Amino acid sequence: MFARAFRVRANTNIKGSDRRKLRSEVAAAFPTLSTEQLAELVPNKEELNVIKIHSHKGEAITVYMNHRNPILFELEKVLYPTVYTLWVYPDLLPAFVTWPPVLQKLAGGADLMLPGVVVPPSGLPQVQRGTLCAVTLLGNRAPVAVGVATMSTEEMLAAGMKGKGFAVLHTHLDHLWEYGDKSSPPTLAPLVTDSAAKESAGDEEELQGKEPSSSCSPEPEQHVDIRDLSLKDRDPCAELLGEEELHENRAAEPAEHASTEHQQGAEDSRTPQEQMDALFNQCFFHALKCKVKKSDLPLLTSTFLGSHMVSCCPTGKQLDIKKSSYKKFSKFLQCMQHQRILQVKELSRGVESIVDVDWKHPDIRAFAVPEGFSSASAAQDSKSEDREQVYHAPEIIPLYGVSTKMLPLFQESGHRKGSILSSSEVRNIIINYVKSNELVDETNKNFVKVNAILCDCLLDKSEQDEISHLKWDELLSRCLEQLQPLHQVSFSGQEPVVRKGNIEPIDISIAQRSSNKKVTIIKNLELYGLDPQCVANTLQQKVQASATISPAPGAKDRVQVQIQGNQIHHLAKMLLEEYQLPRKYIQGLEKAQKLGRKK
Repeated sequence: MFARAFRVRANTNIKGSDRRKLRSEVAAAFPTLSTEQLAELVPNKEELNVIKIHSHKGEAITVYMNHRNPILFELEKVLYPTVYTLWVYPDLLPAFVTWPPVLQKLAGGADLMLPGVVVPPSGLPQVQRGTLCAVTLLGNRAPVAVGVATMSTEEMLAAGMKGKGFAVLHTHLDHLWEYGDKSSPPTLAPLVTDSAAKESAGDEEELQGKEPSSSCSPEPEQHVDIRDLSLKDRDPCAELLGEEELHENRAAEPAEHASTEHQQGAEDSRTPQEQMDALFNQCFFHALKCKVKKSDLPLLTSTFLGSHMVSCCPTGKQLDIKKSSYKKFSKFLQCMQHQRILQVKELSRGVESIVDVDWKHPDIRAFAVPEGFSSASAAQDSKSEDREQVYHAPEIIPLYGVSTKMLPLFQESGHRKGSILSSSEVRNIIINYVKSNELVDETNKNFVKVNAILCDCLLDKSEQDEISHLKWDELLSRCLEQLQPLHQVSFSGQEPVVRKGNIEPIDISIAQRSSNKKVTIIKNLELYGLDPQCVANTLQQKVQASATISPAPGAKDRVQVQIQGNQIHHLAKMLLEEYQLPRKYIQGLEKAQKLGRKK
């Protein structure tokens, strides 16, 4: 339901009487909540807002916000808890367990299929068709999804654990979760039931001195991470998990958890997608262990992929995110962030930065550098990293959105308000509209007759009585001016991103400091996939002058580079020649110091 973006229609604060009504509705929907828990969830005095939204399917949904996080959502007069609420009250709903790699599919809008459900030793929770349920990951009791059972527990078992088990409504990592503080699920140990504890205690004596046998249901204390289980241990679970999900779990393993001999033996049996997943994991851990230093953070994700991970790719192989199961590099990093290996922050739409890495994480520590990558060469690469950044200028395409004023002109071609078009598409639509309505002037075909719709859409009130004809060029230019400006940015190895407005150029300015000293200030580098810290380091080496990074005034989550002196000549050479950025996206090059003049 929230796999795609939604539209916010209203945002209001909930008053006292409405709060009491909401509290009674929550108590009726979730009777296991105590009075104290209800007061926590729906407080009397703290800020509590209600937001009216529409999903991408047009469904009207009410979302209740507390502490800036969505806590409940209401659809067709039924209340549902969000993952933020379930992390505080993990036992609020009956929970079903699945494998960690399945979360990526659920967050993308997929429902939970029964082959992906793990059957614990104590059996599945007893639910009826239509029961609201939570979904957890193996090894962690913190729910990551909310869904409705499509069949009862008896029907699930009778069907051989095949078919669709749950219609998923909301997940961790979806757009409703992103509307909150984007925190990660807490780590909650799985509960050990009394029967399971007795069984475990009884079996402990029998298993002493014997080798453990593989099982589809390892003991709860072993439920730390699916990656801790070897391939051999997990093979008997193929019937339960399903072949597709088992392959996903294998693909999600870091390369270091299997020996080199096993990898070579299994290379031919893996699908190309599984091999690409394994290659991404190998290069990811290799880059974190040997290439990236703490001083490099924050690091743009595009730089991390294009410079660090690509340099760790074995000879004869090439990283291609499209050929992996992730499809997007951001999805791959979300998976790694979910495993608490690193933390990613969105600087602006489509531009993300790695802000923290847990170098003590067991997966990074256990990673062994593949043969052919010597430690000496890794150290040399690390030292020369700033000088050898592989940067590919983004492809920027201007786009146009259909506005309310222009809607009558585009309705005939089947477009609605908000439809996104390229300039060539706009041109073709206008040409077809003019021809289909026979608006070409019979005496001079360079002119177009202005009918009532063109008059309302393109002419000001003062012009409507004076202009009856427009030249083709003027007609098209006026049309583009009235449409909402948008632009599409495509970074190497990433999905294109569409943003509102025209892209801001890289802004270069000269400022006067104390003692009549000048400094060069560079802004908006992040919009073009450039790492400000890398640019500062490179400039500092080129001109032998001090360079610093500071927050950009008036721009949230952006920084500016400041370097001593008028360095626009060096900066222009770097941006235009080395980074191959078009001149039209750079503002301030005319402020370069004239040759022969003292600095």
